[in-house]
Formats: sequence, structure tokens, C-alpha cells
Amino acid sequence: MAGVFSGLDWSHQDLRGRDFKDATFKQMDFSGADFSGADLTNVLCRDCQFVGADLSNCQLVGADLRGCNLRDSRLFGANLYRAILEEAELSGIQADQGTQFFHLHCPEKGAFVAYKKCFDDRVVQLLIPAEARRTSATDSSCRCEYAKVLTIKSIDFSQEYRDAVSYADQTFIYTVGELAVAENFNPDRWADSTGGIHFFMTRAEAIAYL
Repeated sequence: MAGVFSGLDWSHQDLRGRDFKDATFKQMDFSGADFSGADLTNVLCRDCQFVGADLSNCQLVGADLRGCNLRDSRLFGANLYRAILEEAELSGIQADQGTQFFHLHCPEKGAFVAYKKCFDDRVVQLLIPAEARRTSATDSSCRCEYAKVLTIKSIDFSQEYRDAVSYADQTFIYTVGELAVAENFNPDRWADSTGGIHFFMTRAEAIAYL
């Protein structure tokens, strides 16, 4: 049910299974509402209250929830792929293993290997040290503050390189054997397009980027 809804009090309403795909909500009160199983794909929400709402098993793919209040809401089994949660109030949110793209996509602790693609289709293999801060938002891309460059190879592995140039900043160079440091690392995990070394957990995902 696409459309524009503004200033309405839908608190504690039974909205289970409803189709709100592509709808726009402005200054709506959904506190305590039951959205379980609803389709909220690509909704645009501005200044909306979802306090204590049940969003279990909802499709929230691409939902723009910037600045909304989701305190104490339930997200069991919900799909938040590429949902925008910058500056949203997320305290007390309840999620489980079935909640997609809400938990950190990379390991929370310890060292691990990751990948990124640079100019000229050069694939950089990175070691993210255990001490390096790392984040992810609501898709498979992640960020960290520093990483050691292990290898730089062509997509088909036929060539090896010493250096690679970042897509985002052409003055940022990855050099084999050296530590790459993002001085502008932003620890806010929900700020996706921001400072840090962007990477993927698999080589295939890195190659598919751009």
C-alpha cells in the first residue's frame, strides 16, 4: 500500500502482514503497533515513533529509518538488508539469529582475512588485526581502522602487484607487506558511507563491488 501518511496515531494498531512497500511515513506514532510479517520494503520514515513495536519477520529491505525511535522494538526474524539506521534510537532492540543484516557482518573479535577491490581490478587481500576496530551497517560491506596488506593480485590470479590505489581516495595506496591506516575511521557502525578501510569477507563479494 504505497502512499504518503503524515501525523497519524497508529499506536498499538494491528498491522500484521500489511503491505506498506514504498510508502512514506512522516511524524507517525507506531508505538506498540504489531507489524509482524508486514512488508516495509523501501519505506521512507521521518520522525516516526516505533517504541515497543513488533517488527518481527518484517521485510525492512531498503527502509529509510534515519532519526526514527525504535527503542525496545522487536526485530526477531526481520530482514534489514540495506536499511538506513543512521541517527536512529536503537536502545533495547530485541533481535535473534534470524534477524538478517542487523548483527555485525564481520567477526566482532580476533584477527581475520578480508578483501577489497581497487583500481585496475586489483584485488587486495587484507589481514584485519585483532586490535583493529571494525564495523558493518546493514549489508555485507564492512569497515576497519587499519589492516595489513597480504597480497595484491588480478581477478584471475595471473598477475601480482606491489601497490593498489583506492577507489574512494586516489591518494590512499595499499602496499604489500605494509599497514594501511584510515586516519578518518568513523566508529559509528550505522554511518555506512564514511571513513575507514572498506572490505568484504569474501573475494567474490569484493570482485562484484563496482
